[in-house]
Amino acid sequence: MSVFPERFESDRLCYERVHPESLDPLELYNHVSEDAPAIDEITEYVPWEPHSHPQETVEFVDDCGRAFDDGEYLTCSIRPKDGDDAEEIAGLASLGVEWDTLSAEIGIWLRKPFWGRGYSGERAARFLKLAFSHLDLEVVKTSHFPGNAKSKRAVNQYVKRFRGEKEGRIRNAVVIDGKPHDTVQYSITREEWEESQKATTHQSQLAD
Repeated sequence: MSVFPERFESDRLCYERVHPESLDPLELYNHVSEDAPAIDEITEYVPWEPHSHPQETVEFVDDCGRAFDDGEYLTCSIRPKDGDDAEEIAGLASLGVEWDTLSAEIGIWLRKPFWGRGYSGERAARFLKLAFSHLDLEVVKTSHFPGNAKSKRAVNQYVKRFRGEKEGRIRNAVVIDGKPHDTVQYSITREEWEESQKATTHQSQLAD
């Protein structure tokens, strides 16, 4: 049995593990292939390339399934619960754990029709709760590429909300197509997250 949940929800979204037992690779391939709508914009600032053949997606789903079963990392499909696009794949979210350091890193990508809806922040809030309350971790990290203005705004908003900190620019942090790239990294500790939850509860009580 995996340490990760197979399925969970937030206010507007449903998250389900990417696993051969729960996701049809061909459904995902339609959104990550070289012919998928706006795929060049979607992949401009992510560390993966569009899939040129369905077999790539099959192998990706298999790898995610093995990592889920082994408790290494969680990759989830993101689906809206309501509206005209309910149950469509809006994108993928991930949480990779480093058990030795009691830390995790979260990430997300979304299809273009789902940009600008606040899904990144909603997903971050739910994944932080998963990391700190369910997995008993101590630090959650996230990052964006320096030129990605949209991700920068989204990350800054939720890091500030949960009282985290900007760690700074990490040089040559990731390699894409054999070329190293910098990232800008942030972190949120369990103590910071707990303080943000207390503040939210207090504000809610005052409003009542």
